[in-house]
Amino acid sequence: PYYVDLNQNLFLQASLHSSDQNLIVFVDTCVASPDPSDFRTKTYELIKRGCVQDPTYSSHPSPRSSVARFSFSAFSFAKQYPSVYLQCELVVCRYRDYSSRCYQGCVRRLKRNSGS
Repeated sequence: PYYVDLNQNLFLQASLHSSDQNLIVFVDTCVASPDPSDFRTKTYELIKRGCVQDPTYSSHPSPRSSVARFSFSAFSFAKQYPSVYLQCELVVCRYRDYSSRCYQGCVRRLKRNSGS
């Protein structure tokens, strides 16, 4: 566990360890939950499909494309939950493959027409 005070900035880093230097890492989704085994019922989305959901979320420059750095302000799920757990989905892509998910950024779902 990592202990922080409420509203303290929490900095995270995800690193890809590979001999292939032509890979990049993209933070696609990060979800917080008070239950480490349930990230669907009571959750808080920090970033979803590359779209920032939390106003305190911020991505930071990193020394290599194989490293993703970001931060957000620590919060709690009311007083009844003493801990917050984080689950993030990252995408690995080829460097300069502009058609890959890593280069698409925020992807919002298009709503379908309910007509025929």
